[in-house]
Amino acid sequence: MTQGPATAKITKLNRVERNAWTKQKIFDAATKVVGKHGYAEASVARITEQAGVAQGTFYNHFENRQELLDQLLPKIGLDMVQFIRARTGNAHAARQEIERFSAFFDFIREVPEFLRILNEAEFFAPIGYQKHLDNISVAYVRILRRARLAGAIEDFSDEEFEAIVHMLMGARGYLSRRYSYSAGGVTAVPDHVISAYRKLMTRGLFNPPGDQDTP
Repeated sequence: MTQGPATAKITKLNRVERNAWTKQKIFDAATKVVGKHGYAEASVARITEQAGVAQGTFYNHFENRQELLDQLLPKIGLDMVQFIRARTGNAHAARQEIERFSAFFDFIREVPEFLRILNEAEFFAPIGYQKHLDNISVAYVRILRRARLAGAIEDFSDEEFEAIVHMLMGARGYLSRRYSYSAGGVTAVPDHVISAYRKLMTRGLFNPPGDQDTP
């Protein structure tokens, strides 16, 4: 019997690559399982069944179930950062922020499990929850500092940036719950959500370059 293209490709991976591929399969499976059943019901058995790997393989990559759960949200958060970065151009800082905002909603349509994983993490994976917040806030503050250096933001200190970043992170969570998530799945947010955010950014945080208040 001949091997399929995917199987043949896997057999060509070296040990490091194969381990990384297997670990990613486990992360993907955990995303699906936690997104559907929640952290409390995300057993190793369910995760390995979803991943199509043996339970012994699981313990080659994670000491225990909790270690995986604590790594899950930070891993998805970094994937989200890369996703958003790839969809952010080099325009004025305010427009970049609006692009990041829109890209977040694109991301949750691709990873609809994100909101449940995020919301339950504070109680079931507190180490991972704090790591995720630190990862996102540090990177976000760095972005705002660069905007200040470029003259796109004035009169905000680093401490105020940190507060603003948590405001913006909270806005994404609440707006996605209000406008994106429904019984039928995750949908695009209405245009007025984007326009409201644009006005808030260009009339409050950022100094508009002149025409920034228009789409």
